[in-house]
Amino acid sequence: MRGDVLVLHTGGTIGMVETPDGHAAVPGALAPYVDWIVESSRGELPPITFRELDRPIDSANATPDDWLTVARILHDARDAHTGFVVLHGTDTMAYTASALSFLLPSFGRPVVVTGSQIPIARTRSDGRQNLIGALQVAAGAAVPEVTLLFGEVLLRGNRATKVDASGLDAFDSPRFPPLATLGIDVAVNHALVRVPDAEPRLVSGPLGQVAAVRVFPGFSASILVNLCRPPLQGLVLEAYGAGNGPSEDRDFLAAVEAATAAGIVVVVVTQCVRGTVQPGAYATGSALLRTGAVPGFDMTSEAALTKLAVLLGQGLDAGAVAAEMQRDVAGELTVRAPA
Repeated sequence: MRGDVLVLHTGGTIGMVETPDGHAAVPGALAPYVDWIVESSRGELPPITFRELDRPIDSANATPDDWLTVARILHDARDAHTGFVVLHGTDTMAYTASALSFLLPSFGRPVVVTGSQIPIARTRSDGRQNLIGALQVAAGAAVPEVTLLFGEVLLRGNRATKVDASGLDAFDSPRFPPLATLGIDVAVNHALVRVPDAEPRLVSGPLGQVAAVRVFPGFSASILVNLCRPPLQGLVLEAYGAGNGPSEDRDFLAAVEAATAAGIVVVVVTQCVRGTVQPGAYATGSALLRTGAVPGFDMTSEAALTKLAVLLGQGLDAGAVAAEMQRDVAGELTVRAPA
């Protein structure tokens, strides 16, 4: 195994430059800045191998195929590098970080996903500090899992969510503590870090067809009926509070029940920033689960959606997928014992 870190540039603000149409990802624009940062560190940063996707993209254009591409690149390069940094746009960074945690089970190397709110070519860019922190984490062995680094925190990738569209502390993990904080030193919470428990492997595609929808007052059952048609295989339902829905809306409950009866896996997560779905806590939540939907506990919407897509892509039947969605496979959820 070589002692360098593979830096994979997928696109995003960190490598963007000014164009007549605004900031855009331009091939070859980022590499000189990354090389300069590493070379000027006088050995404080690890040696790197820089690689760029053939077409760096704005992450708003990212697709599940891009998750598969990044996962395959990392898997194929696993034995050649100490660690990995994935430079990515912030808009869908939490989705990619979540997906990689499920596509690369027991990877056993640090994979740090990061980016910036300001292009690295700009004077006030946060990209330099995020890149430096990511390289330091990736070069060590303390956190051998998929993480997301932004600002002063290192978050488990499948627990992170974007909380600020313009601030430099753009990501948080409200339902799970940071794996590390970056101050004068990188302080790792070793008790939270997952240790690989199997041989590393790549979960290849295709991924399942999934969607997410948020419940709101006045939600029309016809939305679900129209959404839950082929080729949909899985649905993340963002419910109220502890997993509650409109239990007096018979059409709504009938639409969820029809979806699960048709083999669509419906997973209930909470809209709340903090907390978890609590099966049986409220009658309104119990009514929703009686339709055949399953609780996603404290998973983020991003983690639930990507996990569901990965599981459905493996050819499992709906019952097996529903069971796996309630099981912690990559640190993405906390199953609490019944009271």
